[in-house]
Amino acid sequence: MSAELSDCVRRSLNRYFRDLDGQAPHAIYDMVIRMVERPMLEVVMKQAGGNQTLAADILGINRNTLRRKLTEYELL
Repeated sequence: MSAELSDCVRRSLNRYFRDLDGQAPHAIYDMVIRMVERPMLEVVMKQAGGNQTLAADILGINRNTLRRKLTEYELL
């Protein structure tokens, strides 16, 4: 599973660089994190039935961190 995710990210980044068409890349780290983090939070929250404590445990992060991220992505 993790290899599939890595391959997906790799293909997407290669496509991103190819599609730049001469423009300089910028803030790639933040772009990738934001593109992966939101859907991850959505799926985990669904799997946890909306239970933030359970979702935080599944993610391996503190519940306050999860809440901050859910607020940041307007998922509350």
